Amino acid sequence: MSKLTLPELAKLLDAVMQDSLNNGSPDIPEEVLYRVASFEDAGPDAVVFAQDDDALKTALDSKAGAILAALSKLETKDPRILWVCDPRYAFAVAGRALAPEPDPSEPAIHPSAIIHPTAKLGARTRVGPGSVIEANATLGDDCTLFANVTIYPSVQIGSRVVLQSGVVLGSLGFGYARNRDTGEHLLFPQQGALIIEDDVEIGANTTIDRGALGETRIGQGTKIDNLVHIGHNCIIGKNVIIAAQVGLSGSCTIDDNVIIAGQVGLGDHVHIGPGVILGGQSGVYPGKHVEGPGQIFAGTPAEPRTEYLRSLARIRRLK
Repeated sequence: MSKLTLPELAKLLDAVMQDSLNNGSPDIPEEVLYRVASFEDAGPDAVVFAQDDDALKTALDSKAGAILAALSKLETKDPRILWVCDPRYAFAVAGRALAPEPDPSEPAIHPSAIIHPTAKLGARTRVGPGSVIEANATLGDDCTLFANVTIYPSVQIGSRVVLQSGVVLGSLGFGYARNRDTGEHLLFPQQGALIIEDDVEIGANTTIDRGALGETRIGQGTKIDNLVHIGHNCIIGKNVIIAAQVGLSGSCTIDDNVIIAGQVGLGDHVHIGPGVILGGQSGVYPGKHVEGPGQIFAGTPAEPRTEYLRSLARIRRLK
C-alpha cells in the first residue's frame, strides 16, 4: 500500500510545513499517511484539504494527520498544516500518490478479456473483465481498462489512459449517402483512425467514433465524463473538460483548454476556440465558430452569457 510521512508529502507538493514556521519547534507529527479523506472520515492516517478559512477551522477540529491549506489569516501553529498554493489541486496530487496499488495476486489481463494477437499492450497496462481489444489496436504504458471496454481495430491509445466500464472506442461513424431515387441510405466509408493521446481519461459508457477517411483525435490530458458521444473526425485539443451527456456531431474542432458542461450539443463542423466555456444544455448550430478565451456561453444558439441573460429578461417581460 502507498504511504507517506508528513515531510515526504510536503516535498511531493512543494509545500511549506507549518513546523518550519514554529520557531524551529521539532513538533512534526509521526503518523504515516495512507489515504485522503473528508473531514468527517479523517483519522491520523488521512490527508484533508481546506480551500478557505472556514474550511480550515473545520479541518483543525478534525483528526486528520495532514491538512493542506492556502495561506490564511488564521493564527495557528498546528504542525499538521502544509501550506500550498492550491489546496484542491494539491489534494488531488496527494490522492494519486496514496492510491492503493494493484493487488499483485490479480492478473493484469483478466481471464475473460479478449485480446487479438496483433494488438499491442504497453508495460503495466491492465485490462478488466469482459473487455475486447481488436486487431492492430495499440495501447501505451500504464493504461487502465475497467470492465467491458471495447476497442475497435487499429485504434491508437497513448500512455496512462483510463477507460471506465462500457467505453467504446473506434466505432463506425454515423454518416450515410442517400440515393435520391429510392431514398436508400448507404453507409459512407468509415475507415479512418482514432487516436487517443497520453493522460486522457474517459468515463463510463462514452463512445468515440473513428474518422470517416481522416482521423478522430483526443488531445493529451483531456478528461471526458460518462455518457458522452464524440462523432467521426472530431479533433479535441489538450486539457479539454467534457461533462456528462455531451454530444458532438461529426467534424467538430475543440481547441485546447475548453470546458463543455453537461448536456451540451454541437452540430457538425462546429469550431470552439481555445479557453471557451460552454454552459450546461447550451447548443451550437452546425458550422458556427465560437471564440472568446475564458468567456462563458449559454443557451441555444449559444451566445455570451450576459447577452443570454438579457434575452431571458426580455422574454419574461413579454408575459
